[in-house]
Amino acid sequence: IPDRLPAITGDGDRLAQVFGNLLDNALKHTPAGGKVTISAQLLSGSAAAKAGKSAPPGVEISVVDTGSGIPPEDLPRLFERFYQVDKSRVRSGSGSLGLGLAIVKEIVTAHGGSIRVESVVGLGTRFVVTLPIDKGKAA
Repeated sequence: IPDRLPAITGDGDRLAQVFGNLLDNALKHTPAGGKVTISAQLLSGSAAAKAGKSAPPGVEISVVDTGSGIPPEDLPRLFERFYQVDKSRVRSGSGSLGLGLAIVKEIVTAHGGSIRVESVVGLGTRFVVTLPIDKGKAA
């Protein structure tokens, strides 16, 4: 994480919920000996334009794991309420209702940000949250 990232403004408890959920999921789906990494970087408006997005400058936070990955057919529905990739967990009474990522997306969106996911089965998953910088406190 760079020493000097610009400030973001938001509800600290809700943002902690976002990153807690993403980290919990990464840890849950990464086997012993695997790796979970969180990183952050400044995403300038020009960098967003190069990536084909029209977005204001922001801070991009990534949670990456070397876990089992998510099948490509599940990626489009991942942020839907009650959707679960592993259907057996519903039947086994794991306690998960499939609401975590839907809530994460709602919180990120409410903060003016975005979230996306990239995954390869057998290699791992990367969640990327982009939050707008606080224009009054830009570095």
